[in-house]
Amino acid sequence: MVTFLPGRPGRLADVPSFDRAIGGAESNVACALARTGHPTRWISRVGTDGFGDHLLAAIADCGVDVTHVQRDPLRPTGIYFRTAGERATGIDGEEPDRAEVLYYRAGSAASAMAPGLLDTEALRSARILHLTGITAALSDSCLDVLRSLTRRTPGRPLVSFDVNYRVGLWRDPAQGPGVLLDLARGADLVFVGEDEAEAAWDLHGPDAVRAALPEPTTLVVKQGSQGATAYHRRADGTDTVTYAPALSVDVTAPVGAGDAFAAGYLSATLRDLPAFARLRHGHLMAAASLTVPGDLGTPPTRAHADRLAALTPADWGTLRLGPGWTTDSDSNGSDGVRTARVEVRTT
Repeated sequence: MVTFLPGRPGRLADVPSFDRAIGGAESNVACALARTGHPTRWISRVGTDGFGDHLLAAIADCGVDVTHVQRDPLRPTGIYFRTAGERATGIDGEEPDRAEVLYYRAGSAASAMAPGLLDTEALRSARILHLTGITAALSDSCLDVLRSLTRRTPGRPLVSFDVNYRVGLWRDPAQGPGVLLDLARGADLVFVGEDEAEAAWDLHGPDAVRAALPEPTTLVVKQGSQGATAYHRRADGTDTVTYAPALSVDVTAPVGAGDAFAAGYLSATLRDLPAFARLRHGHLMAAASLTVPGDLGTPPTRAHADRLAALTPADWGTLRLGPGWTTDSDSNGSDGVRTARVEVRTT
């Protein structure tokens, strides 16, 4: 989608102007992975309008292969408007000052995706196929796409699925939770926020989520500013459980952090790094997104991220990241700890 971010704080009704950016969970992940050195392909549909031109150019500029994106002359490119802040999850008693988000995606080019329109070879030739629950909410034909891609078939790539529960996107709000649970059960690797699991499935805590989702080989439960827990099934059917605390971050905007976390985790997965390092790379990529106004932060270099991910628990716990931290690594390997934007705090 094309995203419009408010030019100043306030309600959508009161904001006079907006800044154009790009957004979309899957394309965010693709862009972040491409910018960290992984060959990445984005498969979707956009209109033949100027917004479609802008999306393709911006995503290709990140290094993503967009040659399999279809152009629809009859339907527009999707757009949405949002204010700053955390988006609503639908949990009872949620703070009233959550971000306003308005989607204009009904009838969009992406909503017309259908199984017969997709290039099967392009989908199956990847090492990882990353999907999200947002696509499933767009239309019945999009849901058919997700169901076909999460069906366990021989020779498919590793299927990664980010639940991304967006209560405002589902035409029938009662339908979403059950559909998302079924799709997650067909994936190999699942990302879900602890707050999402509570809102969608009334599940409380990572262990409860794993009990409800035993099928995926790997389940990653994101626990906000606390950290993340990964469950990985062994050959004997039991799980190894890995927890990695999050970083202290001076947050500019929370937009796109979940997508960035998934990209960091997938990047480390593609590099065959250990489970703990995968979680830390997820946290680092999320911090790159949290410290910029829009969805896409500038990722740290691979060497910079590897050095930070290798910090001792004590040093990791005293690290604080602020805007610009991804460009503050100096050449002597200090990881920017002497700068104002990447700070190691002492107690």
